[in-house]
Amino acid sequence: MNMPVTCPADATPAALSGLGRPLHPDLGAEVRAIIEQGRLSILFQPIVAVGEHTIHGYEALTRGPSDSPLHAPVSLFNAACQAGLLLELERQCWRLAYDNFIDLGLPGRLFLNTSSRSLLQPGQPLLHALGGAGNPQFQPERVVIEITEQYPIDDFAAVVQAASEYRIQGFQLAIDDLGAGYAGLRLWSELRPDYVKIDSHFLQRVHEDAVKQEFVRSIRDIALGTKSRVIAEGIETHNEYQTLLQLGIGLGQGYFFSRPKSRPPLELSAQPPDPEANASLRRQRLSETIGALALTVPTVTPETTVEEAVALLQQYPEVHTVPVLVENRPIGALRRHRLMELYLKQYSRELYGRRPVTRFMDRHPLVVEYDLPVERVSQKVTNQLNFEIEHQFIITRNGNYLGIGLVRDLLKKITDLQIRNARYANPLTLLPGNVPIYEHIDRLLEERRRFTVCYCDLDHFKPYNDSYGYSRGDEVIQKLAQILCAHIDDQRDFAGHIGGDDFILVFTSDDWQERCEHILRHFERERGLFYNETDLAQGGLWGNDRQGNSVFFALLSLSIGAVIPDLDRCHSHHQVATLATEAKRQAKKIAGNSLFIDRRRAPALLS
Repeated sequence: MNMPVTCPADATPAALSGLGRPLHPDLGAEVRAIIEQGRLSILFQPIVAVGEHTIHGYEALTRGPSDSPLHAPVSLFNAACQAGLLLELERQCWRLAYDNFIDLGLPGRLFLNTSSRSLLQPGQPLLHALGGAGNPQFQPERVVIEITEQYPIDDFAAVVQAASEYRIQGFQLAIDDLGAGYAGLRLWSELRPDYVKIDSHFLQRVHEDAVKQEFVRSIRDIALGTKSRVIAEGIETHNEYQTLLQLGIGLGQGYFFSRPKSRPPLELSAQPPDPEANASLRRQRLSETIGALALTVPTVTPETTVEEAVALLQQYPEVHTVPVLVENRPIGALRRHRLMELYLKQYSRELYGRRPVTRFMDRHPLVVEYDLPVERVSQKVTNQLNFEIEHQFIITRNGNYLGIGLVRDLLKKITDLQIRNARYANPLTLLPGNVPIYEHIDRLLEERRRFTVCYCDLDHFKPYNDSYGYSRGDEVIQKLAQILCAHIDDQRDFAGHIGGDDFILVFTSDDWQERCEHILRHFERERGLFYNETDLAQGGLWGNDRQGNSVFFALLSLSIGAVIPDLDRCHSHHQVATLATEAKRQAKKIAGNSLFIDRRRAPALLS
């Protein structure tokens, strides 16, 4: 909760001398009054899954009364520490943060700061402060305990033991401000936390500092080996955000995403803009959806007992996740390792065997819709689970249970698609070529999903190439690819490069026509960059036609022919290609940048 200090367990006036001047008696009384009167404010700052630009959770931050000298957390927790009231203050903060988190309906996990001193207190005060003891509605798996390490930890074994007891209850653990304290790496190695937060110092202007980048890479590599997830704190600028992406850090926090607020956003408003020229090309879909990986496994209902679920798992040893369904909609999942570990303990059969599985299920399993691209699911798996190869996720169709997906199959599919797409990608733009385009169209036809195909072609490109040279022509093609990708929905649409100046867009977005109009306007703005002042002033250039005659050619323009195939009459990409080619031919008859929408929905022989 934004605590910059923690008191040693044996805090004395001498031990506290490093905290500043002796505490004024009035401030000690003020701390007690603040605690007793509940005059604390709780703010929440989102922790963001940067690859998806979605909210993973929130850190709770505490502020004192605005009219008090203890408003700032530094002053408040320093004063509480010196007054011997740190545990009381932390209890109040924990309780307020959790209650507000639940009342606001915030998604994801709640990150709560705690000092090692409070962690060592007997009776698990954090658990009791949150009302978790004996409360079946309490969800400890949604709470992450952030252990601050601003001051030395004398008894590592005791801290690890205390943290392990919280972990048994279902809490997750994090080390806060790694790199700012005394024993971060040792605490990391002994505690094996679920999260590690890199101190903001190492992220400030990280894009300009190779040493900081190397530090972050090292932390990332250690985290991969220890199955910890790294959170980068203090992200404030777009350059820092971009470097974070390049370094492969999955979670971030800072003003760039959102300032701390008493009522924080439930979701982020928009994807941060990507200024890199080829970023939109890198985001191009692999063109396969997760539904193809759905496997059928047994399911249970909320009334199923633990004893029955264990018998089911013993019958199907290859199943690691059992969906819990209500009217064919998933409400949770049973994890084999957790249920079997619980059931095999002494007396567990007698205690838990006849209880419903809902008490022991994962209430927040990863659930994905069947039409989600595989790389998007991969991001969700990485960002939402402690990555294990045996983990399984639930696949739905319109919210109804379809099957489960295996992480192993997901990784294999992504690898196969990357190899396939690299083999058939256009070397100039790196966009998928003919084979992936045709496969994507055939898949949409097979799934009977409504889509629009747009054939994009440049006008007057050959005379431009003849006049300005092939190198400049390649620049035009690359720029056009960037423009096309900038205006499609990365998660719903597909861009492919047939060759030369011919591109295919396959839209499942409903607003495809508006997107095409944006593409035409964008190209109109950019094309002037490709000409010298003379040609630009005269509106074109002189060149030779195919018969060798001198002809004036207008400036480059873009023609788009659009068609919506009839799913009942088009059965292959060949028929769709015939339609799209004719639509493009009609578009090129229109002078200038143009969009022609062909009302025919099947080739002539089928109409």
